[in-house]
Amino acid sequence: MKIRGWVWLQLAVAWLPMWALFTVLIATVHDTPLSFGAFRSLSMIVPGALLGILVYRFTDAMPWPHPFRLRFIAVHVVASMVYSVTWWILISVIDSLVARHLAIAVGPGVAMFLLTGLWLYLVVAGVAYANRAAERAAQLEAKAARAQRDALRSQLHPHFLFNALHTIVQLIPLDPRGAARAAEQLAGALRTTIEEDRDLVSLAEEWAFVERYLSIESIRFGDRLVIRTQIAEDARVALLPSFALQTLVENGIRHGAAPRAQATHLTISASLANEVLSVEVRDDGVGAPSESIADSRGTGLRRLRERMRWLYGDGATLTIETSPGAGFSATLRIPQDGADDESGHTPAGRT
Repeated sequence: MKIRGWVWLQLAVAWLPMWALFTVLIATVHDTPLSFGAFRSLSMIVPGALLGILVYRFTDAMPWPHPFRLRFIAVHVVASMVYSVTWWILISVIDSLVARHLAIAVGPGVAMFLLTGLWLYLVVAGVAYANRAAERAAQLEAKAARAQRDALRSQLHPHFLFNALHTIVQLIPLDPRGAARAAEQLAGALRTTIEEDRDLVSLAEEWAFVERYLSIESIRFGDRLVIRTQIAEDARVALLPSFALQTLVENGIRHGAAPRAQATHLTISASLANEVLSVEVRDDGVGAPSESIADSRGTGLRRLRERMRWLYGDGATLTIETSPGAGFSATLRIPQDGADDESGHTPAGRT
């Protein structure tokens, strides 16, 4: 935390309430108006707050030891004494300037002043260490979240590449030229999967990648795979998780077109309404029991759901509708203002 933020934190959490407490004590003990007590306590709080900034810097230079050491306590005991004596001297200087002659702050006694200074040091140092520990915990949590998102995203790449390579291998003995074309398309797709490190991309970028994937599968299936698209123009600039649409399309081909001999129609649609992007991939293939999809631990849909949870919390949804003989439908609904700012997404084009 920057010093400016630390000063405001001290004022809000410690020094303003402490000023109010000192004001009431001085006014009550000395039977004086609150205005006098407020001014007198201000001359005590201001030096304490200014010294508190130095204490914060000192705690930054003296991080909490792991494992704990007695030297750490000894250093802070000495530092608290220095703080206490310096605070008492500064109060005396202020009193002398106001009175225009040498005035030693005595109040209830020098010992009480010094004990109060020790207490103030402990409060400031304690808040500083607690605040720094909270910052470290937040940073670790953010790093863990980013690492988890990266791990989930990276799992999509080998899954796609394995299926694409499998397609090319199947084509080699049947259609060597088609296999060569598919290999060229795969090379372009492979470069995208390696270079793409964003969590979010525009639908137009994602669709450009999916078209490469579909060109490979079209070589494999020929007339057995019929692609239909209904993508609204305003939806193309909307953002969604990278490789999300590819996962849905790959799932549709895997469970729809691959198991059957007759033609399978794959419909890809997208629209944008009320700042929510809706993407649907529907096929009229063999379908599957919905519980088998939900229980599958190796499916890309599960990994996609996990990525969405990291990126959007409960803001995004993936809905699946399927049954034997009735095809398969997967629908993504992505809010356009609910992604983690740390995802680093930009609408820049893919290479």
